[in-house]
Amino acid sequence: MQKRVQKEWELTIGPDTVRLFVLKAKAISAALNHDYEAGGEHEVELDDSSHDSHHHDGLAEEEAEDLTERELRALMNDLNVDEAAELIAIAWIGRGDFYASEWEAAVAEARQRGAGRRATKYLLGMPMLGDWLEEGLEAIGA
Repeated sequence: MQKRVQKEWELTIGPDTVRLFVLKAKAISAALNHDYEAGGEHEVELDDSSHDSHHHDGLAEEEAEDLTERELRALMNDLNVDEAAELIAIAWIGRGDFYASEWEAAVAEARQRGAGRRATKYLLGMPMLGDWLEEGLEAIGA
């Protein structure tokens, strides 16, 4: 656990926006974890004499899960370059790649790596994004 530092900077991205991303990312992660724990395949094996009497609409369920990810993706795509760089830096700090005291270096590294449209894909590829954003916010004192 990183030591919390005094806030010595102003964030371009609002902490409440990051907290919204945390909630959506955790919802996506929870849906995926639940899916895997439940077997994930959703296969129904039938023999020649069986009939599929399962009237559950799997597409509606997938639609609901995809909606959260689409919402998060759209929100992230709306970030400007500075906000995207800060969001990446917060995730890196939460993941332990940087200390909170290295905030400026983390943001500069994120900008150098091209924080922009690719930021959304990069961030959504992080398996524990919600946790890392939450821990990063806490570490920087936001």
